[in-house]
Amino acid sequence: MKYRSVFDIIGPVMIGPSSSHTAGAARIGRLARRLFGRNPRQAQIEFCGSFAQTYQGHGTDVATVGGLMNFDTHDPRIKDALKIAEDIGLEVKITTIDLQGEHPNTAWITLIDEAGTMKVKGISVGGGKVALLEADGFAMNLSGDAWTILVFHKDHFGMIASVARVLADHRINIARMEMSRKAKGQEALLIIETDQEIHEPIGMQIAGITDVAQVRILPLL
Repeated sequence: MKYRSVFDIIGPVMIGPSSSHTAGAARIGRLARRLFGRNPRQAQIEFCGSFAQTYQGHGTDVATVGGLMNFDTHDPRIKDALKIAEDIGLEVKITTIDLQGEHPNTAWITLIDEAGTMKVKGISVGGGKVALLEADGFAMNLSGDAWTILVFHKDHFGMIASVARVLADHRINIARMEMSRKAKGQEALLIIETDQEIHEPIGMQIAGITDVAQVRILPLL
């Protein structure tokens, strides 16, 4: 097994007692916020499994909310995240759910503002590592460990080639790619992780491709 850094072995620099329940939770929240693309006005958080059983003692609640405000795992403001959220007008509701067959460290997060709503499913897999497995009905496996571009588009032939051509023109190497669609010929999501940083003009160029509805660029967590 290969590691990118010593932190993959000893875990992240963090506030809180648990790399899975605290640092992982913060990263789930932060990744959800980046996918949403703006500051939410409301956040509905549902904890499942061991998250539901220990979220107060392990600080999973404050860590998740801190992540939603883009706090890193080592940010000292995490411990006061619920109060800070109240001060800035972010309405937070935290509940627990009992769903059989889910990963033990699962959080469902619904983010809401005037422009729309997004619901994501995230899991903490240990050592501060996380994955978003679903967003608004699209299946995914998003870790935040690489620069990532998400292309929401209409499903049809040639779309992957068109996006890949833009990246190739900018000498951006594709490290991993996955496609999710709701049905043949309907809404689809292309997720591409890259070896290089993706700059905003590249995203704007991809957004100009016919039948692309939206583009999100996610930097490293």
